[in-house]
Amino acid sequence: MDPPHITEFASPRYFEKLKQAPPSRSQPQDAVAHHHDGHAVAQSSAYAPFEQSRLLEQHTTHDHHKSEKRWHNFGFRTILPTRTSLEHDLRNSSVEPTRKKSVTFDRLFANLPNELKIQIIASLPLSDILSMRIASRSWHAMITYNESAITRYHLQHHIPAYALRLYPEPEPSLMKLHYLCGIWHRLHVASKLSFLISERVTKEIFLRTTETQRNEFAPQYERMRRRLVPLLFTIFHFFETYRTLHLEYIKEHGHGLALEPYTLNPIEMKVMNMYDDQTLLRVHQVFPLVVSSFCRRLRPPSYVGSFERSIRGYLRDKPEDEVYVAALCVGGLRQVERFWEVKGYNKRRAEVDTWYQSVSTELVEHAPKSRRGFMGLRRKKSSLNANEGARAAMDSTTHGRERRGSDHGRRGSDASTNYWRDFVFGTSLSEGMPMGPLSREQLQVLLPDLPDLHSIWLPTAEALILDRGVVGRPQDIKRNGPALLDLIREDGTAEEDEWLYGRTAPESVRPPLEAIEEDPIE
Repeated sequence: MDPPHITEFASPRYFEKLKQAPPSRSQPQDAVAHHHDGHAVAQSSAYAPFEQSRLLEQHTTHDHHKSEKRWHNFGFRTILPTRTSLEHDLRNSSVEPTRKKSVTFDRLFANLPNELKIQIIASLPLSDILSMRIASRSWHAMITYNESAITRYHLQHHIPAYALRLYPEPEPSLMKLHYLCGIWHRLHVASKLSFLISERVTKEIFLRTTETQRNEFAPQYERMRRRLVPLLFTIFHFFETYRTLHLEYIKEHGHGLALEPYTLNPIEMKVMNMYDDQTLLRVHQVFPLVVSSFCRRLRPPSYVGSFERSIRGYLRDKPEDEVYVAALCVGGLRQVERFWEVKGYNKRRAEVDTWYQSVSTELVEHAPKSRRGFMGLRRKKSSLNANEGARAAMDSTTHGRERRGSDHGRRGSDASTNYWRDFVFGTSLSEGMPMGPLSREQLQVLLPDLPDLHSIWLPTAEALILDRGVVGRPQDIKRNGPALLDLIREDGTAEEDEWLYGRTAPESVRPPLEAIEEDPIE
């Protein structure tokens, strides 16, 4: 028999002792603890020992976690930051400065090195560079001090080869924005006139008036406009150089070509010797088209009678040949473009008459007549003494103002203002555009010595072409219809592009070929 203190598991004696066991003191506390923890346990005598042992283990584990948490809160590890908290702090520190400190573009651009600044500015279009130049003093100073580098970049990347042949690069000291803007001005005029002449030829010569006909003629139109641009640029160069050399000839010899016997115009010969054979031949074939288009713009249609002219409002006749010659040789293609863009025939004719009167009328200053009477019989004062007195008074006033301003004669603000005025308006662009207006003395000696309308270019160029052997006979020179067909022909575009734009011309210089390619016939 087993001793009394040893009881077999699951024996009747085991269950008797279980029923007779007194309630534990910790049961109310455990019940309260379980109630607070969300584990309400019903007090029943039918609990098995397995269930009680499981509850005891959960209670022990729960107490162990609570003790660990309590020790962790007061331990040394709470002072050291964890890896997760470090990553979170770093992420917040990297995001907060970007939100608080948003640097503007001008600040970022100002912090760049000067070499990068100039390279970025030089890659911009010329119109943007000129707009930045007048934005502020700092931009104006930066662009002015580095205009040689900007001009050199544009010459290498944005100027076609035919323009550089006619206007070669100057010396490094003269490589300024005035040279670059002058080339772009001539290119703009040539491009505008090529568009206007192509519109006139398409409508009046090829008779493409409806929208369907113009859409069918679009590739030929684009080829014609594309080929006219370098030819009109050469004509611009011809009239510009001719006017300069003509004035130099008059100044050197004391008289013009009207008093000099010649077979070929020596000034035109000097200008045409600058052109190669192909350029001279192509310009010679297109020159009558340019002059006739300009003359047609300034006169009413030749097929209308007096009655139809009165109905349509053609109140003025065509101008004289001297007006055409003056517009070409004095005003150049820029003046031709201005006349062309005026809408309305009568307004256009009035604009032409106003311009020609302004360049041909002598500037006469009429002195005002003094009133005659008893007051006019008294002794006159000397104008010299009066002028000297006024000048002396002005000098004394200015001197007194300077003395009041500072001991050196001028205030610092006045000096800085004058400096910036000279710096802004005394740059290379202040020299003016190509073929600018002439003085009154130059007009008085140049206008009477201009050639006839039909003697400009044609006789000298044809003789020079035959003398060089560009063509064998005068009949080989294309005129009128063949010259127009040569402008719209489809082949030969690649060879012309290589000659006009060079082999390494970028897309900004070479016009796109997609617009002039015709669809294949299926």
